[in-house]
Amino acid sequence: MQDSPTPQQALILWCLLGRGGTALEGTLVPKVKPADRETLVAGGYLESGKQGRALRLTVTDKGWNWAGTHLDAPLPPAFRVLQDWLGRIGADLAASGRPLAEFVGPVIEEPPPDTPQTRKKAAGSDRAAKGSKAAKTATAKSAASPKKAAGSKRPLSPKQLRARIEAAYLALTGGERAKAVRLSALRAELTDLDRATVDSGLAAILSGDRTARLSQFSDPRSLDGAERDAAFSPAGEPFHVLWIQS
Repeated sequence: MQDSPTPQQALILWCLLGRGGTALEGTLVPKVKPADRETLVAGGYLESGKQGRALRLTVTDKGWNWAGTHLDAPLPPAFRVLQDWLGRIGADLAASGRPLAEFVGPVIEEPPPDTPQTRKKAAGSDRAAKGSKAAKTATAKSAASPKKAAGSKRPLSPKQLRARIEAAYLALTGGERAKAVRLSALRAELTDLDRATVDSGLAAILSGDRTARLSQFSDPRSLDGAERDAAFSPAGEPFHVLWIQS
């Protein structure tokens, strides 16, 4: 492959970075040509993998590093406005010393479409979450003796807490990765941990975990009271979804 992506290939990278670095190929505009995708994958700028019947594209570390040092790279002429904005963003990042990844922030994952199939699936997840919550509540009550309570107060290490969050995530997705899990369901799966503990694990993910991201719902109308109560809101900015990549 050439030393750097072509203008059209650079545009693909910026489309993905605008989504936090990963998206289903079919959701990107303009449409991704197979030749451009394969060239970027071969060059190590992208990874691609199946998600159901769709294809998910994810920017690699090499892709992030290239973008962070090539905000002035040429784009197709029709995207001059994006070229101008990237130039301004590049100047601001250079002046502040902020990395591109910090500016981009987490993946923005849209809620699933409201169809009979997704409603049925959501209902099943809600029943599973309620059953899990009830079972863990019963377990917590049975562990109320002084001896057991004393043992349960031992704090988890950051590594242990990250493992607990991932285990809960996989329990909710049936062992699959690269799926959106609402924090309301995640907290229900982790009822043996207090909110502050779970929040500390989410904060660690937000601060720079390359394999996990927090995201928001772009449409506030899709949120009910439970979702708002379960949100993780550092500095007043709410996040509602956890995403752990493959």
